[in-house]
Amino acid sequence: MFAGHVGAALAIGRAERRINVGIFVCAGLLLDIVLWILVLLGWETVTIPADFARTHQAAFDFPYSHGLLSAIAWSALFGALVAIAGTALREARMRVALLVAAAVFSHWVLDAAVHVPELPLAGAGSPKVGLALWQHLPVGLALEAAVVGLGLWLFLRDTVLTRARRIAVLVLCLLLLAFTIAGMTIAPAPPSPLAMAGSSLVMVLVVCALFYWLGMARSHSRAD
Repeated sequence: MFAGHVGAALAIGRAERRINVGIFVCAGLLLDIVLWILVLLGWETVTIPADFARTHQAAFDFPYSHGLLSAIAWSALFGALVAIAGTALREARMRVALLVAAAVFSHWVLDAAVHVPELPLAGAGSPKVGLALWQHLPVGLALEAAVVGLGLWLFLRDTVLTRARRIAVLVLCLLLLAFTIAGMTIAPAPPSPLAMAGSSLVMVLVVCALFYWLGMARSHSRAD
């Protein structure tokens, strides 16, 4: 799931307009950023199975990025960092920390819905969970599209962004949804796990940067 994480971040980011939406998008994708960095470092692994052309699903060993306890820890850490860095927020710091942490943790919840049981509750040897909705592709893609649609509707209906940037957010989300659908249906197998990790990390960082840039421009006709 990729576009769905962005959709969830937009829905949560709507609750605190003083924080650039790019921060919430980064929060929603944080666990994948950690995953791909750890794969490149050799601390977590991704395997491209022989039946990838049929399933379009890689297999993961990712207790440090996608374990339940680690996801809670990453959520608390990133929420605290954003709250501390937001010097102008003052009394709203706890609210910001909780919202950003919720955006981070939403990643684990959505992944637990679509992945096969491979998300550990704690360490590598702990029980693993996953509802495997990607095994029922129409259901999994419908869930992703619904999360994107709801996130866009909540975020755009009273956003302070300019009209041009609202359109850009809409187009970017639809492109991400199309990319996700293509990745789950017609995409060829990556040449190697490291190539998959490197290209995925670059894409996630570019998406975060684009949303942060879009979030910097505000309409002069709307108040914060």
